[in-house]
Amino acid sequence: MKQITRAADLQSAVKQAKEQNLEIGLVPTMGALHEGHLSLIERALKENDMVVVSLFVNPIQFNNKEDLEKYPRTIDADLKLIESLIARIECRAKELLAFTPSVEEMYPQGEPKEVYHFGPIEEVMEGPRRPGHFSGVAVVVRRLFDLAQPKRAYFGEKDYQQIAVIRSLLEQIKYPIELVPCPIVRADDGLALSSRNMRLSPAARAMAPAINATLEQAAEMAEYEEVDDVKEWVLDTLASYHEVNDCPDGLRFEPEYFEIVDAVTLQPIAEWANAEQNGAVGCIAVWLDGVRLIDIVKF
Repeated sequence: MKQITRAADLQSAVKQAKEQNLEIGLVPTMGALHEGHLSLIERALKENDMVVVSLFVNPIQFNNKEDLEKYPRTIDADLKLIESLIARIECRAKELLAFTPSVEEMYPQGEPKEVYHFGPIEEVMEGPRRPGHFSGVAVVVRRLFDLAQPKRAYFGEKDYQQIAVIRSLLEQIKYPIELVPCPIVRADDGLALSSRNMRLSPAARAMAPAINATLEQAAEMAEYEEVDDVKEWVLDTLASYHEVNDCPDGLRFEPEYFEIVDAVTLQPIAEWANAEQNGAVGCIAVWLDGVRLIDIVKF
């Protein structure tokens, strides 16, 4: 593994790889790595000749300054995790570049002026609640695409709406990059792994698996309940969780939304039959202990 902090050095390494006709895989992250990230990196290492892993907390995708300030930054630990992964697996890739730029390196001209729009995809769920978020994601991902010139780019399905946005971005900029969605990695108790989990108190961490447990029950209910009834049950179950369970320290779930949407268009569905062609996905955002957690369930 080689750590690179300068965009010019990454471009030089990529140029050499391209001259050798090597296939490059890109894994964009904001650091604070966990087993979910490592699963993306492992897949990239097995499917490409060279892998670029970016570790960069992108300020322009945060519309909440406090969230940006609290986002975990653990570069040294992240690099050790990557080295440990490389040591324990067999892979096709002969080289991994860990790209750890500063904000100034990524945005040398200051805050970018470009803005991306994604139509109906960004008008639901995360979009209205996090204005400018997806445009900020698109800006940094476009930068990484330009620098790394990957054949494949790997993203986790927990950020389901983000994958749809990146797919739309690729259509807009017409880059021949294969988007590779990867399954959610969960803790033994079902909680979707997330960098934000480390901000949960021990008591909140013990409660958090109820999110996934509720979604799994919702998937079973879909066999005999209408869409609106399933949505209402999920929101009510989490909102009232503290009333029927012994929750310490006054902890409670505060659901922000739960939507059941078409798996491709991401538009809300009113009946299960509306998603017969593409399938349906339930997407949720819940506050717990001052931390915003997201998850999905496939119906």
